[in-house]
Amino acid sequence: MDFNVSTFFLEIFNFLILLWVLQRLFYKPLLEVIAKRKRFIDQTVSEANTTRQQAEALRDQYQNRQQQWEQEKQAALDSFNQQIEAERTLQLNKLVTDLEDEKQKLQVTVSRQQEEFKMLAEKQALKNGARFAALLLQQTASEELEAKLTSLLIDKLSTLPDECSSSLHLLKTEKSIPIKISSAYPLPNELREQLELKLNALIDGTINIQYFQAEELIAGVRIDIGSWELNANLQHELSAFAELADEIV
Repeated sequence: MDFNVSTFFLEIFNFLILLWVLQRLFYKPLLEVIAKRKRFIDQTVSEANTTRQQAEALRDQYQNRQQQWEQEKQAALDSFNQQIEAERTLQLNKLVTDLEDEKQKLQVTVSRQQEEFKMLAEKQALKNGARFAALLLQQTASEELEAKLTSLLIDKLSTLPDECSSSLHLLKTEKSIPIKISSAYPLPNELREQLELKLNALIDGTINIQYFQAEELIAGVRIDIGSWELNANLQHELSAFAELADEIV
């Protein structure tokens, strides 16, 4: 193969033209694309770093906030427990006070009920005693017992209180003083005479004595002088016994 100088220079010229074309149309745009791509990557990396720093800042802020929240939660829990303990203590003290009040009220109620029961028992015992005494006295009542009671009344007429004696003396201003003498059994004449003598001595006036028989007296006598009533009989004593039972309420 023969070397051609012209062809050689032409090939060189063509190669230079190819280099210029490549430099002009391919290599330069490729460098610009690479540079643009590099700037985009650098920008992306910078944004990523910024985002990472912001994320780390947010993470630190979140951790600080979480730690603060834990402290606040613990403080709130401690305060709540203290309030619960204080309220529990208050309610417990109130409950103890209420129970003590109820205990005292119950003791007062029980004491009152025991006192009422005792009084009712005493009252019932007195009534039963009066009833038993009435039955016993009705069985043992006799003219002899009535005579003894009448004699006792005659003796008591001599020792009447001054107020009673003064009141009886005032009756002498009346023309006739009615006197009713009641007895469970007919009074013997001897006792009638003794009674009339005593009454005449006390009243010192004209008296009109009437005698009545009253079996409800059981034994003994009752003397009615106006609004005055003198008793020496078993019915009156038993009535006083029953009144004593009624006064116990």
